[in-house]
Amino acid sequence: MQARKLSTGAVKLYWRYTFKGESDRVEIGLYDGKLPPKTLTPKDGRWTIAAAMDEASRLAQAHEDGKEQGGHAGLVKAKADAQAQAITNEAAAQALAQAEIDRRSKYTLAELLKAYWLNLEALGRSSHTDAKSILTNHAIAAFPDIACLPASEVTDEQIADMRRRLIEAGKERTANKLRAYMGAAYETARKAKTDPKIPVAFKGYEVKHNPAAETAANSESNKADKNPLSADEMRVYWNCIKDIGGIKGAALKLHLLTGGQRIEQLVRLKSADVTADTIAIYDGKGRPGKPARRHTLPLTAQAAEAIKLLDLSGEYAITTEVGDKIGTIHLVSSTLSRWAVDAVGDKITDFQAKRIRSGVETILAGKISKEMRGRLQSHGISGVQDRHYDGYDYLPELRTALEALDRELNSVKAGNVVAIKAA
Repeated sequence: MQARKLSTGAVKLYWRYTFKGESDRVEIGLYDGKLPPKTLTPKDGRWTIAAAMDEASRLAQAHEDGKEQGGHAGLVKAKADAQAQAITNEAAAQALAQAEIDRRSKYTLAELLKAYWLNLEALGRSSHTDAKSILTNHAIAAFPDIACLPASEVTDEQIADMRRRLIEAGKERTANKLRAYMGAAYETARKAKTDPKIPVAFKGYEVKHNPAAETAANSESNKADKNPLSADEMRVYWNCIKDIGGIKGAALKLHLLTGGQRIEQLVRLKSADVTADTIAIYDGKGRPGKPARRHTLPLTAQAAEAIKLLDLSGEYAITTEVGDKIGTIHLVSSTLSRWAVDAVGDKITDFQAKRIRSGVETILAGKISKEMRGRLQSHGISGVQDRHYDGYDYLPELRTALEALDRELNSVKAGNVVAIKAA
C-alpha cells in the first residue's frame, strides 16, 4: 500500500502493484485520522489505515486470481466492457419492445382490411367499394376491440362471432361475403412473403395462417338469386328503352346491346377503349390479387348508334358531367340501374336491373352455345388452355351472338306480353 500527501495537506491512499515489468497504482481513497483506527469500512469516502490495507489485500488477491485475464487492468477492462454490453443489451431490448408495441398498433386487423380494399382499388377491381363497405361496417365498426388487435393474433372463433352476428340478424349472404373478403385479405398477407407481385407492406402483418378460411362456409346462402327476365320480358324491356335519347338512352341501350355486361364494369368504359366497331371493358371478378382482364366486345349497328350519343372527349365514355368536367367521373352503377327501373315502370313485375344480365342468357338459349354465352358475358372462362394459350379474341363469334340478340329483341313477340302486377 502507498500513501501520498497532497498539496492541500490531505493524504491519499493507494494500492500499488507491478505486472509484467510495469508498475501502476490504484486509488483507494483519502485517509482520515479521526476515524477509530480499527475501523475496517470506509465512511463518507474516507479510510483508516486498517480499512485501506484490507482493500489493498482484496485488490491484490483479485489481481493474482485474474492474471490470465490481464491482471487488475484486464479485470477493470472486462468489467467496463460488461457494463457497456449491459447498457447496449438494455437499449436493444427497449428498442425491440418499442418495435413490438409499434407493430401491434400498426399491423392490426383494421389496417390489414384497409390495405386489402386499397389494393383492390389499385388493381382496378370494382369490388373494392363493396369490400370497403362490408369490412368497415361488419368488422371494423361492429367489433372495434377485435379490429385493434394485431391481425396475426385474431382467431377463427373471433371471425366466426362476426359472422354469427350477421347470421342471427338474417343476413346470411352478407355473412358469407364478410368471410370471403376477410379470407382474401388474410390470404394476400399470408402469401406476401413468397409472392413478389403482392405489395411488400403486407409482409409486416406476419400472417402465417388464414383464420377466416378456417370458419365454416355456408354454401346455401351463396345460391344465385337472379330471377332472369323471360325472352318476352326482355323484348318488353327493349321496347321501353329503345327510343330514350341522350346519355340515359345511350347507357341503357349499350348495356343491353353488348350482352348485359356487369353494370359496375360497363360504367367505367373509357373513351380510349371505344373504336368504330368495338368497346373494351375490364373484368376483375374472380381474379384476387390480379389485374382486371380486358374484355373486348363488338358493336352491332344498334349499339354503334348508341355510342354516337356519348361524348368521348373525356377520360370516361359514360358520364353525366358537363363543361370542363366532362368525362372526369364515370356514371355511378346505381344510377344506371335506377334509370332502367324508371324506364320499365310497371310493365314488368318485380323488375330489377340485375335481371337483365341473366335475361340475355335466357333469350339466347338454344340459339347460341353455352360456351359462347359465357364468353359474351365474361364468365366461365377457366382452365390452362383458356388462361395461357388461347389468344383468339372470338370477335366474329361474339358479333354473331350479339346480332342474334338484336334480332330477338326486335321480334314482334313482345306485343303479346301483358304485365301481371303482384297482388
